[in-house]
Formats: sequence, C-alpha cells, structure tokens
Amino acid sequence: MSTARSFRSVAEVAAERIRAAPPRLGAVRWAAVDGPSGAGKSTFAELLVARLPGAVRLIRTDDFATWDEPVDWWPRFRAGVLDPLRNGLAGGYRRTEWPGGRPVLGAHVAVPVPEVLVLEGVSAARAAAAPLLSCAIWVEPVGPERRLERAVARDGEASRAELRRWQRFEREWFAADRTRERADFRIDSERN
Repeated sequence: MSTARSFRSVAEVAAERIRAAPPRLGAVRWAAVDGPSGAGKSTFAELLVARLPGAVRLIRTDDFATWDEPVDWWPRFRAGVLDPLRNGLAGGYRRTEWPGGRPVLGAHVAVPVPEVLVLEGVSAARAAAAPLLSCAIWVEPVGPERRLERAVARDGEASRAELRRWQRFEREWFAADRTRERADFRIDSERN
C-alpha cells in the first residue's frame, strides 16, 4: 500500500501500476476508486483516466445505487458488466436515473471491452471485487460535515437528509468491508 498526498501524484503512480499489472478480469485491467461520499473520488477518477492511454472505460457506482439500495446493486453490475468482460464480450447495463427525484432504470449503457475499466464510487473496491482488481484506490475522507456540504453542493439542498443517512450507512459499510485496509493507494483528500 502506498500513501501519497496529492491526487495528481497518486494518479500518475496508479496509472503506471495499472498499465504494468496483469489483467484479472479476462483481458481487462480493473481499477476501483472508493471512499465515502464527498471525498473527491470523481475528481480523482477523472485524473486517473486521463493518464491511462488506450481504451479506458469509466463507470460510476452512481449509475447503479439508490438511497434505498446503496450497495445491493452489485449483482446487476456483475451480470451486466463484469461477467461479460471476463469472457471477452461487451457488456451493458441500464443506468439509474432520477426523474422527479425518484430512481428508475433508465437508458441502456453499452460497455465495449476496454483495456482498463475504472469503477468509481462508494463500494467500488468492495471485498467481492478484490480478486479481480488490478488496483484499489481509497480516497481518505475529510470530516463528515465538510463531506456533507460537498455532497449537498453536488446533489442539492433537498438531498441533505438522505445524505446524512447515507453517511451513517457508509461508516458501517466501510467498517465491515474493510475497504480502506485493502487499498493499494490511499489519497489525502484534505490536500486536494
């Protein structure tokens, strides 16, 4: 496990590691960017993808999760994306959309076989993913109130109560899953 201070420096080192790693998902190298909401995972994932040449696919757990099912979407992701890619086939899934503030299965998203798959979001590096990951990155969270304000700025004031409930869930999830302890890299989001 490596610890670094800036998103840019970790993105560079993580990209090198991913390029050098053997594929574990069929012919695909899979990286996961995980950590609590509002920690900066999306920002880091975009920096990482920009440093990976070739066919790279970024998928966000927000395409799957709902307030009521923050991590229970995994079977849908595995069946639609992981299993086909492992077998050298294109995958796909129906993205969770929020018309009128309620989650529904929306547009189909095709997932051609990439050289590198990056999954970003809460629970992306869960224990069930570990054997298939080429690299797991944990974004160290800032304090819960600062993360809450970042998330409210992103999702809107109407989401504040749900985001508080989500933060409670995250604490329990990450403690049980031990995601942080398995990470290859930990990033200090306070400095980014």
